[in-house]
Amino acid sequence: MGTAQTLSRGMSVRESSSEHWDDAEFRAVFVQRYSQIVGILMRLLGDHSGAEEIANEVFLRLYRRPGLQIDGNVGGWLYRAATNLGIDAMRRSSRRRKYEQGSGQTVDEGTQSDPLNDLLRQEKCQRVRAVLALLKSAHGQLLILRASGLSYRELAETLEVKMSGIGTMLNRAEEEFRLRYLELYPMREEL
Repeated sequence: MGTAQTLSRGMSVRESSSEHWDDAEFRAVFVQRYSQIVGILMRLLGDHSGAEEIANEVFLRLYRRPGLQIDGNVGGWLYRAATNLGIDAMRRSSRRRKYEQGSGQTVDEGTQSDPLNDLLRQEKCQRVRAVLALLKSAHGQLLILRASGLSYRELAETLEVKMSGIGTMLNRAEEEFRLRYLELYPMREEL
């Protein structure tokens, strides 16, 4: 059992102990949920390698929480941890970009040889990400998870709230998003 098994880039499962999951159960959860978590993070960050890196961190944290395998809402915990870490990464990136631009450095985003529509879509995605980084964490999570295709029931389980309150929470989150978007981009009509 001393051999580490690679699950994905940079992530490995070490020997089982009372401080970690059972390897077989962890592998099953990993295989079942990894692509969903990467998909959510991909939508949030717009960067596949960054999404995989954060997904690996999420699963490493899960592996270190063996109590969740017995009595926890593993799916909800994974979604919540992924969106929290994703939002944190967006905020760090935004601050870094602001400091780089303020110091006269340019952020190397590569050369764009795509058509104008791709450039406009990318710009819109960046605006949405900037607004999501400003929202209350719970509202940002709710919008990201809903945009990732989770049902009201799945949202309620993930956020550990009553399903009857999800509609109201979504309305509030969407309204906060709309107001923040219009504050940052008052001349944009495509909202």
